Amino acid sequence: MTTAAAAPGAGEPAPPAQVEPLLRVEGLAKSYGAIRALRGIDIAFRRGEIHGLVGANGAGKSTLIRCLAGLEQPDAGDVLVDGQVTRIHGPADAAALGLAFIHQELNLVKSFTGSQNIMLGSHEGSMLSPRRFSGVPDAVLRVARRVGIDFRLDIPVSELTVHQQWLVTIARALVEDRALIAMDEPTASLDGQEAAKLLEVARELAASGVAVVFISHRLDEVTDVCDRVTAFKDGSVSLALPRREVTREAVVRAIVGHEVTPGAGATAFEPTEHTKVALSLQDVSRGRTVRGVSLTLHEGEVVGIAGLVGSGRTELARLIFGADRPDGGTMVLDGKPYRPRSITQAIDRGVAYVPEERRSEALFLTHSVEDNLHITVWDRWRVRKWLPFIRPRLSRAGANDTCRALGIKTTDARRPVVGLSGGNQQKVVMGRWLATDPKILILDEPTRGVDVGARADIYARIREANESGSAVLVISSEFEELLECSRVLVMAEGHIVGELTSDAITVPNMLHLCYA
Repeated sequence: MTTAAAAPGAGEPAPPAQVEPLLRVEGLAKSYGAIRALRGIDIAFRRGEIHGLVGANGAGKSTLIRCLAGLEQPDAGDVLVDGQVTRIHGPADAAALGLAFIHQELNLVKSFTGSQNIMLGSHEGSMLSPRRFSGVPDAVLRVARRVGIDFRLDIPVSELTVHQQWLVTIARALVEDRALIAMDEPTASLDGQEAAKLLEVARELAASGVAVVFISHRLDEVTDVCDRVTAFKDGSVSLALPRREVTREAVVRAIVGHEVTPGAGATAFEPTEHTKVALSLQDVSRGRTVRGVSLTLHEGEVVGIAGLVGSGRTELARLIFGADRPDGGTMVLDGKPYRPRSITQAIDRGVAYVPEERRSEALFLTHSVEDNLHITVWDRWRVRKWLPFIRPRLSRAGANDTCRALGIKTTDARRPVVGLSGGNQQKVVMGRWLATDPKILILDEPTRGVDVGARADIYARIREANESGSAVLVISSEFEELLECSRVLVMAEGHIVGELTSDAITVPNMLHLCYA
């Protein structure tokens, strides 16, 4: 299908007819309350092209993809498929249009074989139980050859590498005809050789006529493999260029935008010879996720860790908290060697951790606010230290006092924590650890999914912990949150690639180091 070209000026030859894009978005807008996630987006995806989407966290890339996948409904604008205005009410509509979306968290059934996972969702697979297609059907073999699968598909995907699981997911998208495949951070967890193989699969898909949408923070990959690049900033398109005009510098400028001044509330911290080192790491490593990390954290200091998806920030936090064990390197806590074999040992040494996924990793959702607050300090409420009984009135009074002090909005501390808002749930997790007077407080995405009011309360709790002598490590994808830290360490590919202090703590500087 073609579209009418604009009338040429006098003496100018008529431009060639343009092939209608497979999918075109016009004026797409989406808001979440006062937050404008998309501001009139215009973008087109063409058959046989790899189209790269880049931008900082929260720039609008994921919201656009969710709208195209039918997971969100836009407030305004149109989506056109082959020139026809289309409404995508849900994932089934997207699939019927030949659109496939592979999210970063691969949605595979780990106990199923590779073949079974490929068949899931397909017409043939939906007619059969997993046991009935326990072999490797011809349809699977055909698509396996297409994406370069050279490993066994009759074993559980839990036994496959991350790279192999990605190929299985791509094969599942292709087992039925797909005109467009969107890949969100496909190489974030892969090493160089595995990433190169996956990029080659993307090239081959485009060469076969599939429109490939490639979302990545790795700019070298984007500028190398993509035929067209679109950058997002604050919900708008800040750059849209064909490959021949794309430069890494232009993309970085489009992502960073204007200069951001350091936060007025930046925490001034100048260690002296008497300042005590709370925690030090030397060449700590774990697999490919944490590689030779060295850092020093002082008592009363707030240090930020910036980085993009797959940079190793959360993996580093888990090593410090004893959730994982390092392969190499040394850690020293409070002047003594530190190598926790469990979370319990880390807690006993004064380390506290507020994880990114509070609902699945930090809260006992069916238990009360009181239980969740006091799980780390039950000894305070026991009748006798050697008896497993508590004083319920004192425990409840203590929980209610904590709720008032932290601004946790609940009518009764005996209420199940699952009924609280996200911000109040986060305060419960923070209150639990603040009650232990930790030496090291690690906060992973402390304000994700909470409203502005709750954020202010959480910031206040961080300052209180800092003033009481705790060393605080703040991990955040929203780099503006790190402007108040005394130092910011930037991670990329498992390494600490830079340290920012004083006036150098700006969002552009963090982004430049991330992409360097």
